[in-house]
Amino acid sequence: MPDSPAGFARPAAPAVVGDPISGIDTPALIIDLEVFESNLALMREQAARAGVRLRAHAKTHKSVDIARLQIERGGACGICCQKVSEAEVMVAGGIRDVLVSNQVVGPARVRRLARLAHQARILVCVDDPANVDDLAAAARAEGVRLECLVEIDVGMHRCGVMPGAPALALARRVLAHDCLRLAGLQAYHGRAQHIYEFEARQSAIGNAIALTRETVALFAEHGIDCEIVGGAGTGSYPMEAASGVYNELQCGSYVFMDADYRRVLDAENRPGGLFASSLFVLASVVSTAVAGQATCDAGLKALAVDSGPPRVHGRDELDVLGVADEHTILADRGRTLQVLDRLWLVPGHCDPTCNLYDWYVGVRGGRVEAVWPVSARGCLV
Repeated sequence: MPDSPAGFARPAAPAVVGDPISGIDTPALIIDLEVFESNLALMREQAARAGVRLRAHAKTHKSVDIARLQIERGGACGICCQKVSEAEVMVAGGIRDVLVSNQVVGPARVRRLARLAHQARILVCVDDPANVDDLAAAARAEGVRLECLVEIDVGMHRCGVMPGAPALALARRVLAHDCLRLAGLQAYHGRAQHIYEFEARQSAIGNAIALTRETVALFAEHGIDCEIVGGAGTGSYPMEAASGVYNELQCGSYVFMDADYRRVLDAENRPGGLFASSLFVLASVVSTAVAGQATCDAGLKALAVDSGPPRVHGRDELDVLGVADEHTILADRGRTLQVLDRLWLVPGHCDPTCNLYDWYVGVRGGRVEAVWPVSARGCLV
């Protein structure tokens, strides 16, 4: 990574390959490679069994190395990004099939997106006629063809046109431009991913599936084929995969499984379903001076808490009392912890936690096996 304008390079990694886990500087972002690889294989098998494609979401990890593994070993046909800058990093790293599962607006960003289509298959979501025209103008100027998914609002209430006739009208707007290709529909219900109870989540996704089915049927009535009907996430993918409507899953968190996803129950009442936690923030105890408490060196600058505090892996008796800028404070009523003890914290929300770090440290068998940069850290535009 080149030096920043202030002259600072990317900080050194907290470990090197071959180090024992005890030698890793903390706080550090750790991947248990055995569990990570198991999660990759499980999702590959789930998609194959259902006869649908997996387009893994890279916003979770922002890592070219992980994206490659999701394609090469995890069965993904390509990846999703949320930002043009993320897509630029992935394409530069050799990823050749990228969906920006978001609206890309503004002249500069639209031009950058079009330029990427010289190097890779680039798809983008649309929900606005004027934006469609802007994308077409940029594609024409670059001499490329962009692919568009018409995004419909199936319950997320964030982006997307209404299903049915409004979606059809926007699809026709895309079809009117020869430098655009209508690739299908985007129908993601993100709010439903974290409905913890299975039946309530099933009801929400059932409504999304019905709206999507009706829109696909309307398109077909007008001679419009949907090569891609995409959506689904780690919390709901079995439902979309079994629907007979969706043919691309956009799961991301399955590779890591944060503390919040571990609260989501599947049909068998299993927390987190088939997947296990592979991502941790390794922290060190720095103080036990307060009776019945221990303080570790990973706080808000090391852990995202928007979905709740971290969970101490393997130590359910240690409750989080609070999280400050540089510290997490734990209730240790039995005075079991000592200064320099190591704790494996499962972050409440993996995506923004990963964006706080420069490096992943992959471990297996008590030693460091891989060190990967968080390639697209800070890519926000």
